[in-house]
Amino acid sequence: MIPVRRVLLSAVLCAGVAIPVFAAAQGQTTPAPPVVEAKPVTAPYDDKLARLAEVLGSVHYLRTLCKAQNGDEWRAGMQQLLDSEAKDEPPRKEKLTAAFNRGYRAFASVYTDCTPAAIMAEERYRNEGATLATEITSRFGN
Repeated sequence: MIPVRRVLLSAVLCAGVAIPVFAAAQGQTTPAPPVVEAKPVTAPYDDKLARLAEVLGSVHYLRTLCKAQNGDEWRAGMQQLLDSEAKDEPPRKEKLTAAFNRGYRAFASVYTDCTPAAIMAEERYRNEGATLATEITSRFGN
């Protein structure tokens, strides 16, 4: 009978299955199940908010590149967005910050001088940002 137990025990251990009966029989306590962290709550508008953050990063880069007035207001707008939407939620803050940086870097890799194309891109992105902000607040605002 002992060889059968060894074979079963070997098979179970190889399969990675824990058998609490053996642990209890040997006077050991079974370990507590691992604590599963709660999935972060996401808002239904998080995708649009991430796109808005990306647009803000793009506009910030382009306005700074073209030395436009109030070039820093776009970065300040992003900081306000982070403070109001993700102040106490580090994963959301990281996601939005990454989107802002992605937008910034996307244009930094393409434009090194202020060209008419850069000015046109900045204008289009400002318009997209205004549209996104309007859609988010009209659909999800209080």
